[in-house]
Amino acid sequence: MYWDPLPTVAASTNQPVAGAEELLLWPPESYLLGKWELRDWRNVPGPFYGAETDSCWAGRLVAPDHVVYEDERFGEVVFRQPRDVQETHRLLSAAWQDPFCGYAADGDQHWTLALIREWWAERARLAAWIEDLQRRWSVEGNEDEQEAATGLRAYAGYLADGVEGCLREYGFWLEHRRSARPGETLPDLG
Repeated sequence: MYWDPLPTVAASTNQPVAGAEELLLWPPESYLLGKWELRDWRNVPGPFYGAETDSCWAGRLVAPDHVVYEDERFGEVVFRQPRDVQETHRLLSAAWQDPFCGYAADGDQHWTLALIREWWAERARLAAWIEDLQRRWSVEGNEDEQEAATGLRAYAGYLADGVEGCLREYGFWLEHRRSARPGETLPDLG
């Protein structure tokens, strides 16, 4: 069943920042400023995505189950959408720490079932990128890159087993603006 993180986003102002509880999250519209047309192709479809984020590699410190780093600009990519309040809070905390304000949570306004199917059709390209970078950072990388390779291994596992069901649920959500009821058929990804 799809879980909508946007009510949690809307209620997040003045909540403690994950990992820095003495700091408080600002209103989300002040830091979730990423632009859809600049989003990284490796973001998993959903409300959250990274679009020209910073290269400080801070996202995995607070949201390791949701963020990986890419190797072209060393920006942050959302590889797993949040599934509950705590996960949403961690992803918001990663976004809050991005000085470029390159994260966004407006994916529902842009994704369609057709676009999800296009993303899914490119999963072999994504898997090859993950495998190559994970291997390079695991073997040749410094300590930070080796930790980042851990996230890439998690992404590879999710891509192989888990993301398809989540995307089908998300596709249903986009078409009906509600979760599927027991017995309702989820859309095929093609």
